[in-house]
Amino acid sequence: MSDGHQFVFVGGLHRSGTTPLTRWLGQHPDVSIFRDTGAPEDEGQHLQGVFLPAGGHGGAGRFAFDPDARLTETSALLTERTRGELWEGWSPHWDLEKPVLVEKSPPNLIRTRFLQAVFGASDTYFIVIMRHPTVVAYATKRWRGHRHYSVRSLVEHWLAAHELLLEDASRLTNLRLIRYEELVADPNAVLASTFAFMELAPQSGEWPAQSGLNRRYLKRWHRIPLGPFTRPVFPAGLDEALEARVRRFGYSLSRPEELSAPQPSVEDLFATPG
Repeated sequence: MSDGHQFVFVGGLHRSGTTPLTRWLGQHPDVSIFRDTGAPEDEGQHLQGVFLPAGGHGGAGRFAFDPDARLTETSALLTERTRGELWEGWSPHWDLEKPVLVEKSPPNLIRTRFLQAVFGASDTYFIVIMRHPTVVAYATKRWRGHRHYSVRSLVEHWLAAHELLLEDASRLTNLRLIRYEELVADPNAVLASTFAFMELAPQSGEWPAQSGLNRRYLKRWHRIPLGPFTRPVFPAGLDEALEARVRRFGYSLSRPEELSAPQPSVEDLFATPG
């Protein structure tokens, strides 16, 4: 049914960059991604009937709060038929002549252990892209129906999702984290590292990155100047307690344009540019 293929699952919260990352991975000649499926953003979560998509668990900015959204190898949804049902839903949208098959959906970041159990540890790879939590929060608030969400609740959702991922990380054979900010700053370096992680040959391509989007979001929504002499300011509703948790991933709420090294317990999961 799928012998000889490598499965790559891309995950990351909505508005974190999963779509451009997946399209860039799809430029590699050995990689097949979903295209023109008719599903929103060509996401596999909408092309199968095994589990609910993010919308069934509250949608963007909410799904990771629902315990039922997280799937592991102990889930009742993991049966002898699961692999066949997912293959039936996804395989028509892949070019099966290519050895690497990529599926992208935001909730993948809290379903890694389940997907690894379905497709096998040796053949399954996970790439999770993360973006500054405040940017993700404000970008999510722009969506119709999400404007009433508080920035704090959206940052807490960001933390809930990524902290669940870290809990699962020790059970995964192949996992890499990518920061959106590093990807758009130097796509060639980050993609080279990512292709190496996928055990693929190097690939050059066109990576039309927009490196200034984070700054535009922060200046537009925070209404504060951003520069080297800016005094640290927490956006409304955010505080030191959240700052400490965000710092684990190398981000800062008070200094949103600063990236630092993730904490040692997390750092070895990150793709290394260059």
